[in-house]
Parts: sequence; C-alpha cells; structure tokens
Amino acid sequence: MTRNLTQGKPWLLILLFTLPLLIGNLFQQFYNMADAFIVGRTIGVNALAAVGSTGSINFLIMGFLMSFCMGASIITSQRFGAGDMEGVRKSFAVCIILGLMVTAVLMVISILVTRKLLEILQTPDEIINDAYAYIIIIWWGMPACFLFNLLSMAMRAVGDSTTPLYFLVIACIINIILDFVFILLFKMGVAGAGYATVIAQLISGLLCIPVIIKKYEMLKVRADDFKMSGKDLWEHFRVGFPMGFQMSIIAIGSVTVTFALNRLGALALAANTAAQKIDTIANMPINSFGSAITTYAAQNFGAKKYQRIKQGMFQCFTMSSIFSVVMCAVYWIFGDELARFFIGDVPEVTSLSYFWLKVQGSGYIMLSWLFATRQTLQGLGKSMITTNAGLAECVMRIFAALILGSYFGYQGVCFSNILAWGGACVPLTIFIIIEFKKLTRLEGAQKAQALGY
Repeated sequence: MTRNLTQGKPWLLILLFTLPLLIGNLFQQFYNMADAFIVGRTIGVNALAAVGSTGSINFLIMGFLMSFCMGASIITSQRFGAGDMEGVRKSFAVCIILGLMVTAVLMVISILVTRKLLEILQTPDEIINDAYAYIIIIWWGMPACFLFNLLSMAMRAVGDSTTPLYFLVIACIINIILDFVFILLFKMGVAGAGYATVIAQLISGLLCIPVIIKKYEMLKVRADDFKMSGKDLWEHFRVGFPMGFQMSIIAIGSVTVTFALNRLGALALAANTAAQKIDTIANMPINSFGSAITTYAAQNFGAKKYQRIKQGMFQCFTMSSIFSVVMCAVYWIFGDELARFFIGDVPEVTSLSYFWLKVQGSGYIMLSWLFATRQTLQGLGKSMITTNAGLAECVMRIFAALILGSYFGYQGVCFSNILAWGGACVPLTIFIIIEFKKLTRLEGAQKAQALGY
C-alpha cells in the first residue's frame, strides 16, 4: 500500500518505511551470500575468489543502472508528495523509456569490454576464466535486473516499501534452490551461480507487473503518458544520470581496490570476498535508512514541508548510528567466527577477513552520517552536489588502495573505505548546511506569504 510520508512523526514514518527495506535488502544479500557460501564450500577458494574479483566491476555497471533508476524515481516521489497523480504516471513512463535506453547501452558495453577489463585489473590467471564465465551471464541478464529495480523503485516512490519485500523473499528462495541445482546437481561451476541470480531477478520482476496493475492506479501508464517532451526527459535525466555517475565514480575506487587485491593474490581476494559479504549484510540498516530518507525528503519537498526534512534527517542519522555501534561490537567479538563460516578452517584467510571487518565496523558511524546527508540531498534533487562528494570518496579510496596497499599490503587496503567515507563526509556536511539554510529561507517566505506579508 502507498504511504504518505508528509504527515506524522518523522522518526516513526522513517522507521516503518525502513524496516521492509532492511528486511528486503537482507534477503537480497542473503541470496548473494548463498552464492558465496555454496561456491566457496563446494567448488573451492579459487572459485570464491573468482566470484569476488567481479564484485567491483558488477558494482560499477549495476550500481550505475540501479542508481539511475532511483534518481529518476525521485521525481515520481516528489510529484506524489505534491498530490499530482497524473504527474506520477507521466514520470513513471519517463523512467521506463530512459531506463530501457540506459540498460541497452550498458549491456552492450559491458559484454564487449569485460574480458579486457579483467586482464587490465590483473585478475590472477588461475581464476580469470571463472570470473569471466560468472560476470558475462550477469551482463546478459541485465534486463532482468532493470525490470525488478524499475518496478521496485516506482512502488517505493509512492511510499510502499513492503510489497517489493515480498518479491525479494521469493527471489531469495528461488536463487538458493537454483544455486544447489545448477552447482551441485548439474555441476555448472560458477556459471551456475550467475544463472541462478539472473533467473531469480527475472521472476521477481515479472511478478511485480500484475501487482502494479492491480494495486497502483497512479502507476498504470497509458499510451498518452509516453508522449513526453524534452523537458520531461531532461527533468528526470538531470537527477538520474548524476546519481548513476556518482555511483560509478565510487565504483571506480572499488575497482582500484580489486586491482590492489589482485596483486596480493587469490588468498587476499578470497578473504576480502568473505569479509565483504558479511560487511554488506551488517551495514544494511545504514543503507536502508539512507533509502528511506531519500523518499521521505522527496515527498516532503514536493509537499513544501521543509522543516520536516531537517527533522527527519537528524532523526534518521540517530537511529542509523545506534545500529552502527551494535554492528561494530559484533565484528570485534564474533568477526573471526563469521569469516570462518564462509571460508572454512583456513586460518591465513580468516585472519585477514577478521582484520578487514574490525576496520570497517570502526567507521560505521561516519558511514551513517554519509548516507543520511547524501540521501537527503538526493531526495531534494541535488544529484550534482552529491556527485562531487562521490568524487572525493573515489580519490581517497584510490589513494588508500594504491599508496597504502603498496607500503602496508592487505592491511593498508583495508583502510580504503574508512578514508573514502571521511573524504565524502567533508563536502556533504558543507552542502547539507547550505541546503538547509535555503530550506529555512523558503520556509520563512512561505510563512510570510501565509500571513499576507
């Protein structure tokens, strides 16, 4: 069901909107973890390293696609907050057209350059074939990823974060079943994990279509809605493209980290793969709060309720910080056992994973501030501003991966995220102060107009 986030207690609305996002993200990561667990425990450490070595490339391409869809849907959310249901329909139609164009371009480019990119990144010879076999299937399945993310973002834009959760759960179950079937039964190797992911996404996306037709009148696009002007396309593109580009900038830093790890060998890659799977699960609350504040800020901006935006951001940061402290403690106490769950009894790999987890967990409060400020700015439509912060994040991550990695090895690379988050927080803090001052002036002008001044 749709939810109006412009009325009620900000912290409660954000929390209620976040919980389905959190559960959904956890399930999504759970079936990604299933790939790593089944591959690592049944095929071997090299296979796990092969899948892990594609993570940064996957983030580079899919991150752009998903962030573009999210950015374009911000306009949908703003129009919903303003009560413009015809505008919501037209916005969704624009998202469909632009999304299809972006997907087609990314798919062709990715298929053509991936093998060469893996070689440039110095992917170890013993894993490069498996890495290519896995990621090329993900690229061919890109339309399935687009379909599910497009429809999920549209539902969230109108305040429904619960329905996408159901389809993520279904996708998770299907993915795990197919992992066992393709890898253990059919002996398809790492390619089986790729096929399982694509098929799960496709089924989830297809299941969203009849639900949207039945439940969401404002998203039932008509032929006339596709008669869009250049202004309509630009309005969505100017928000969606910078968000996608920003994610790609961040991903370039991650690709550099992969390059640094490749030079350290398959054991370092395997350790990092296991640690990142755990870390991705643990920082899901932070990520989910960030997604929630985007929709919250967009709806309230459309409704011209500027004070609520400021209240919501700080309350969101507070709740996210509580999760950050808890997960940091879990890493320091149980990190070694968590790493062993994926890798098995390989002490030299689990110790590396444990170190990585302790470093990341120590920076989670900073990450909470990064998400709260960046996603609020994105909800206000300030995608170009957040792109500058993404550039700072990328520069710091590259510095840590190449410079610290050269001097301190794996331990130096582990600090890449901490430095990147700090690099992004500086401009984001400056920008959020500036934008909040603008909102205060708009609020003052609004009150003066209401009093007849």
